[in-house]
Amino acid sequence: MDNYDISTLLGTYAKLAELHDENPFKVKALAAAAFNVKKFKEPLQGMSDEALGSLPGVGKSVLSAIKSLLQTSTFPELEQLIAKTPAGVLEMLKVKGLGPKKVGVIWRQMGLETIEDLFDACRENRLVEFPGFGLKTQHEIQQAIQFALNARGWFHFARAEAPANDLLQKLRQQFPESRSEFTGDFRRNAIVLQTVAFLTTISSDQLIGYLNAQSFTPVAENALKFCDVNGFLFEFEITTPEMFEQRWFTTTGSAAHLQALGLTADANPAGEDEAAIYRSLGFPYILPERREGLDELIQTNAETLIQFTDLKGTLHNHTTYSDGLHSLQEMAEHAKKLGYEYLGICDHSRSAGYAQGLSNERVLKQMEEIDLLNSGMAPFRIFKGIESDILSDGSLDYEPEILEKFDFVVASVHSSLNMNEEKAMQRLIKAIENPYTRILGHPTGRLLLVRKGYPVNHRYLIDACAANGVCIELNAHPFRLDLDWTHIPYAMEKGVLIAINPDAHEKDGYHDMYFGTLAARKGGLTRSMTLNAKSLPEFEHWLLSKRA
Repeated sequence: MDNYDISTLLGTYAKLAELHDENPFKVKALAAAAFNVKKFKEPLQGMSDEALGSLPGVGKSVLSAIKSLLQTSTFPELEQLIAKTPAGVLEMLKVKGLGPKKVGVIWRQMGLETIEDLFDACRENRLVEFPGFGLKTQHEIQQAIQFALNARGWFHFARAEAPANDLLQKLRQQFPESRSEFTGDFRRNAIVLQTVAFLTTISSDQLIGYLNAQSFTPVAENALKFCDVNGFLFEFEITTPEMFEQRWFTTTGSAAHLQALGLTADANPAGEDEAAIYRSLGFPYILPERREGLDELIQTNAETLIQFTDLKGTLHNHTTYSDGLHSLQEMAEHAKKLGYEYLGICDHSRSAGYAQGLSNERVLKQMEEIDLLNSGMAPFRIFKGIESDILSDGSLDYEPEILEKFDFVVASVHSSLNMNEEKAMQRLIKAIENPYTRILGHPTGRLLLVRKGYPVNHRYLIDACAANGVCIELNAHPFRLDLDWTHIPYAMEKGVLIAINPDAHEKDGYHDMYFGTLAARKGGLTRSMTLNAKSLPEFEHWLLSKRA
């Protein structure tokens, strides 16, 4: 199990313990441990008991639970609580905004045991009969359930990538005479997936015998599916060596891409490989991640697309000054070690009390430390940034005399997310028009498969950024990837730069820019339109351009 899995199960236990009125101190300890494990990036697997026990919030009982999770993927106390909780109630606890107390009322007082029954109760206005469930709360629960139902069976690309690559490597080693490749959404680097699709010449009998999976589902004569231990759904299409290139081509492209080429999913285009197939259709080779039916037949120059190795700096990063795991010096030294030319520090602003947002005094203290570090780390440079909250009226945190001291400001919404489009746009446009805003952070506030985010008119938002010289962030955390890649073509058309920002809260968080780059390439983002692909002198020139 990885840290995310462990954190999730510790959090599940904490919720179940509260639901079943267990010791509140134990509930609090488990919830705190789940939060700390989620932030801790070093794999817990392989750590000594002493090292595990030294983690924040990990006492004797939590240590025992973690050790059991690492060995058996569960622990006895969790199993006991799961056993006495209806499956539907367990699912309710995963719905955004439904905490254990509300779920307890829904289950015990309302007599509802599935989210489908709860959804119907919301539609029939039955929740408002109970204390604490007004019309607004009922509406929010109904929306959250709808989102949860739509997200069933989906998972994040970043979560599936490692086990998928591991399986492909093992198949190639075990069956060297056969050919196996990724295809479908996974080959196109889709940000969320329902299946990881393979195309292979390995026979179904050989596959079943080697993988020894518990539950294969035949899909057709030449296809089968199975779930791995992590719950990821793997799908295999079996073909012949003679038909491999044609099937690889047609199973990779989205329906919209094939339609743009004048093909269907069962087409058999001519050509000895994919490049030849594209030539026969009158097009240059199109990269797999671009085959989405957007603008790839117009913008076909793959040489100009951004690559992870093109990134020269890492912007929007947090330290222990706010809610980061590593110190300013540790974050800086690690960025330099990775070969980056510059680092933007953007801790949370003072209104973010939940994240230890920086007071005016702490802002000045951090700036002094940055100056000290810069004096000894040249030519590497740390820039003084801040992730300033966009307040409910659209203004930025801090007074102008503080804002003007930063090298750049990332303006982001973190509170009062339940807005209609009119309110969201008023708030965002005002922040974009603020002369101190240089980058608009995670513009919709979404969390993939968890939270939809507030509604915005992306074209108007991009137009406003173009008019004010503001860059838009593609927040590279694999659960955000916000700005969505589908809006990149319009941003480039309007001359709006995109910053692939990791929003790193620890050293290893820099790697999230890899997932941001994968998403950016889907939208056709070029090196020249990527803010942090600029060299240090180029980035410094950009910073001065608006202030001049």
